[in-house]
Amino acid sequence: MAHQHPLGSLLVERGLITSDQLAEALAEQSRTGTSLGRVLIDRGYVTSDGLVSTLAAQVGLDYVDLAEVQLDPSASSLIPDKVARRYQAVPIMWEGDRLVVAMADPSNVLAIDDIRSIANADITTVVATREAILDALDRVHRLDENASDVQALVADDEPEEDLATVKEVVDDAPIVKLANMIIIQAVQARASDIHIEPTETDVRVRYRVDGVLHEMMRSPKRVQSGLVSRLKIMAEINIAERRIPQDGRVTASINGQPIDLRVATLPTVFGEKVVMRILDKSNTLLDLADLGFLPRSLERFEESFRKPYGAILVTGPTGSGKSTTLYATLNVLNSPTKNIITVEDPVEYRLHGINQVQVNNKAGLTFASALRSILRSDPDIVLVGEVRDRETATIAVEAALTGHLVLTTLHTNDAASTPSRLIEMGVESFLVSSAIDCIVAQRLARRLCDRCKAPYQPTEAELSAASWSLMPDDGDLPTFHRAVGCQACGKTGYRGRFALHEVMQITEDIERMIAEREHSEDLKKMAVAQGMMTLRQAGEIQVINGLTTLDELLRVVA
Repeated sequence: MAHQHPLGSLLVERGLITSDQLAEALAEQSRTGTSLGRVLIDRGYVTSDGLVSTLAAQVGLDYVDLAEVQLDPSASSLIPDKVARRYQAVPIMWEGDRLVVAMADPSNVLAIDDIRSIANADITTVVATREAILDALDRVHRLDENASDVQALVADDEPEEDLATVKEVVDDAPIVKLANMIIIQAVQARASDIHIEPTETDVRVRYRVDGVLHEMMRSPKRVQSGLVSRLKIMAEINIAERRIPQDGRVTASINGQPIDLRVATLPTVFGEKVVMRILDKSNTLLDLADLGFLPRSLERFEESFRKPYGAILVTGPTGSGKSTTLYATLNVLNSPTKNIITVEDPVEYRLHGINQVQVNNKAGLTFASALRSILRSDPDIVLVGEVRDRETATIAVEAALTGHLVLTTLHTNDAASTPSRLIEMGVESFLVSSAIDCIVAQRLARRLCDRCKAPYQPTEAELSAASWSLMPDDGDLPTFHRAVGCQACGKTGYRGRFALHEVMQITEDIERMIAEREHSEDLKKMAVAQGMMTLRQAGEIQVINGLTTLDELLRVVA
């Protein structure tokens, strides 16, 4: 009796309900005339997800859990909100030139026809629950409302050239909406960069989140020229010039947060690629304690930056958070009794109560010339964005020796190889040894998402392959965590980053070794013997603390 109903049999087959539950539900259905699905949901035998995915299988369509899907704005913005709500349908992505639309009722041929003509594209339907579709439409609608914020701050004066194209782009609502949504979604995803890349067949959009690029969507080739032109207009870049790289900036307000975007275009064989660096101004008031310093390293670093003079160098590859560490240090040192001056290229963050100078090479204001002028302006603390050449290095070192606290950055791999880098630049070794007080090398590692990380016990083979050094005293294997991925962290398993530091204080022994130009390996051995924690050791401690994974440590520290 129970298996006479095709939907019922399918639910039993899939193990979603038992035969007894089906029999009871069918009895109630014949008594009350309610649909079987409604009875099963009301009795709590099956969730609406389970029911809808089974119904989809019954008619041979795919079921989509919209909570798990990243909506492509170039699809979702094609249909007006009213129409989407009337038909309970939401376009979710492109498959080639076909628009994939999630519908609560995929048998509604009228709706499909209507959507096809509005979107001017062929349609593939998939099934989703009514609640999930309304939820997704709310998400799109919220993005849409925020998108008007982005436009509000875009300059009105359009470039003169190629006005026909400009007018088309500016008036083409879906393109404007798409550009705004890409920016807003990136900000919501905590991205630091947006890459819009034309390929042979489509346009790929990737976000860099926590230092790693993730593909977010692929849109049809036909949106390419409109989207790129729109972004160029927003950044006040010449839209008629497509053969050379250009750059500009956009200021926007998203959810009341001021956001600056640095925009760079690059001509590629398939069209112009656009990269937008997102500068979130709320990130600047960082506390040193939030950066990931382990207590012992922070103590050593603080001993140095509390001194009235000397040079402090923060080193590491591009994008390792060196400026953030220096800004956080300035936040600690900033007081009405100190004159703090910085020279930067570019000035990315404005700091309250600090005099910031922007390098301008065209006008002849280089790091070196700006630094010279700064030293005539009676500073207590000087921050030099980066030491790039001999002249800047020499002036910075001399300033540290004449009673100024100098903070600066350098590209080197670890703390111990930094002095020899300055000597190679042409600074005398005895000046380097007496001017530097402390060198901090750092790397950024992704922080595990607290919601979904899972503990596990590594094997001895795994530990020896990773040349793991920190073994617990009792001889047991340590407990690690692995990245799982959930809604909160965008399926990556990580959320946010923290820094690993090695802090090398220049003691008398190390000062002598630098002056005598001893090898950086020997410097490192001496520093470790005197209590320096290496980047690798700091990383191992944070893996044991459950802050990150072994894989991530091996990715950032060789």
